[in-house]
Amino acid sequence: MFVLELTYTAPFDLVDELRDDHMAWVKTQYDAGIFIASGRKEARDGGVIIALGNDRSAMEDLTSSDPFTIADVCDYRITEFLATTVASGLERYRETT
Repeated sequence: MFVLELTYTAPFDLVDELRDDHMAWVKTQYDAGIFIASGRKEARDGGVIIALGNDRSAMEDLTSSDPFTIADVCDYRITEFLATTVASGLERYRETT
């Protein structure tokens, strides 16, 4: 599993121009079963996405296809972790290795 942290590197008005394209890309990842949670950071300087997977290279490739990345308005910090403990109702996301 991965935590994908986006940090804007361009003025907010440029980011906002690409928001619809970014959100369409995000929806595609939800539809593919890759993303399980996402949202903006407070104080609106980026966002956070929880993504399923165990291949860092594949996750790097995926984030490079984000319209925000293509337009160079954000940087991604990719953190891999094993979700060995989960809340009730999230057992299907529990990882054992």
